Amino acid sequence: QVQLVESGGGLVEPGGSLRLSCAASGSIVYIYVMDWYRQAPGKQRELVASITSGGTTDYPDSVKGRFGISRDNAKNTVYLQMNSLEPEDTADYYCHARIQTRANLRPNDYWGQGTRVTVSS
Repeated sequence: QVQLVESGGGLVEPGGSLRLSCAASGSIVYIYVMDWYRQAPGKQRELVASITSGGTTDYPDSVKGRFGISRDNAKNTVYLQMNSLEPEDTADYYCHARIQTRANLRPNDYWGQGTRVTVSS
C-alpha cells in the first residue's frame, strides 16, 4: 500500500508565497513522474507542475515563472514552491505520483488527499 500525504496549504495574501510538500510512503520500488494538480470550485482538475524521476519539469503557462516543482528522491517527496500568488490560484491542490511497488511491478497512479490554498486579502 502506498500513501501520499500533502502539507503546506493555507491562507495567503495576494503576492505571497507558499510551499507545498507531498511525501510518499509504503512498499515503493520506484517513483516515476510526480505532479501537482489543482481543482478550483466549479472547475476541472488541472495540472500545474510535473517532474520526472530525472528532474525534468513542465508547467502550464498560467503558473510558469511563478511556481517551481522539485523532488527529493531519497525522501520520496515532491515540493511545490508557489510565488506571486493570485486569487485565481485558490484551489485544492493534489499530489499525484506514478509508482511501482513490490506488490505490483506495473506502475500505478496514486493521489494525495488534497490541501487547500486560499489566496485572499
